[in-house]
Amino acid sequence: MGLLDKSAIEQSKLLETKAISAVELMQETLDHIDDVNPEVNAIVALAERDDLMAQAAQADQVPRKGWMHGLPLAVKDLANAKGFLTTMGSPIFETQMAQKDDLVVQRMRDAGAIIIGKTNTPEFGLGSHTFNPVYGATGNAYDSTKSAGGSSGGAAVALAKRMVSIADGSDMMGSLRNPAGWNNVYGFRPTWGLVPSEPVGDSFLHQLATNGPMARCPRDLAALLSTQSGKDQRQPHGLEGHDFLAEMTGSIKGKRFAWLGDWSGHLPMEDGIIDGSLAAIEQMRKLGADVDDLAAPFSGDQLWESWTTLRSWAVAGSAGALYANPVTKDLLKPAAIWEIERGLAMSALDVHRASVTRSQWFAKAADLFDTYDALILPSAQLWPFPVDWIHPKNIAGVEMDTYHRWMQVVVPAGLIGLPVVNIPAGFGQNGLPLGLQVIGRRSSDAALLSIAQDWHSATDWPNARPA
Repeated sequence: MGLLDKSAIEQSKLLETKAISAVELMQETLDHIDDVNPEVNAIVALAERDDLMAQAAQADQVPRKGWMHGLPLAVKDLANAKGFLTTMGSPIFETQMAQKDDLVVQRMRDAGAIIIGKTNTPEFGLGSHTFNPVYGATGNAYDSTKSAGGSSGGAAVALAKRMVSIADGSDMMGSLRNPAGWNNVYGFRPTWGLVPSEPVGDSFLHQLATNGPMARCPRDLAALLSTQSGKDQRQPHGLEGHDFLAEMTGSIKGKRFAWLGDWSGHLPMEDGIIDGSLAAIEQMRKLGADVDDLAAPFSGDQLWESWTTLRSWAVAGSAGALYANPVTKDLLKPAAIWEIERGLAMSALDVHRASVTRSQWFAKAADLFDTYDALILPSAQLWPFPVDWIHPKNIAGVEMDTYHRWMQVVVPAGLIGLPVVNIPAGFGQNGLPLGLQVIGRRSSDAALLSIAQDWHSATDWPNARPA
């Protein structure tokens, strides 16, 4: 196994014992990025080589800051990293240089990470397909003519192609799950409130999006989550951080899971998705899990109505000023305009009704976790589609009525802020990866990571079939 195939923790240990230097790791990383990134366009705004080599040399000379000391890291282009552009994939911000780190970036830098650039994302992170007018599209790690997913598509591809060993991402509507599934890596959406966002705008009402880690193994997820997590006293809903790596003590054996499949026929699935998922479910049974087939526990239509209402309300709140300005409005993509206009047209009672539905589903899900350790769904309803599409128009003959309806499968967990880990689940006959969402009760993050690690020990899909 080459240096860049090793996990982030393994690289960290080699740096700590001085078996390798940060200069060696940076040199090999940048050479590899030069070789493979032009095909997939995962890493953007890469810093100058000389500057990065100087930072690596400095890292070799000073005491270790933390477990990420000397590790190259590319930050998702929705987050600010001082000295780098934060375009969010929008021509409105294509020259916007970050003057300071966002909190989650600062925590990773404080742990010793060397920021080398950004990872590509859809415009404003809207849509699970990574393309934008600033940097273009990111190709799938296993077939660059296909979508990488999104919105953490650049991060997932950079991991799968061994350009980085660890990555940050964010997730409102599957953005840490869908691209991880489509690129044969792990993505973890933590319990909402565990990883703080920035203390700007409203910090009381919007509970849909969260930052989180991506990696090629669950132990790396746990290590990065430990770094990212913890309260920010400027924000009201934060949770205490943990040493998640130390808390990974469980296994799959003896666990009871509920397989939700296509939500009792509500979710159209492309051929092969359910069959591939069931093959992984059967392997879980062989590892000692008890997996029940569970009928849809809540109305899929009600979940979708609640989700689209709250999402449009949130987008209108964050991007409404860009819509109100004629100059910037002309630069918004149609999906952003659609979301903002829907949000602006809502009444307070529309939002209240949507949140009541969300509350009812949270209570129902809590009851399910009295019986089950986790709920399981596919991470996407179809295989990676052509990279030049804007979004899929239908799945299995069912027309998609919005730009994001094709990702409805991620809504049940995201709507109520539950922790979810995408686990790689094998490959289809087309040679493309698929993933499963393993969803836990609130604050069961360490237990989910333990389940994922046991699965990884048995399968190790990212190394069994690397990109």
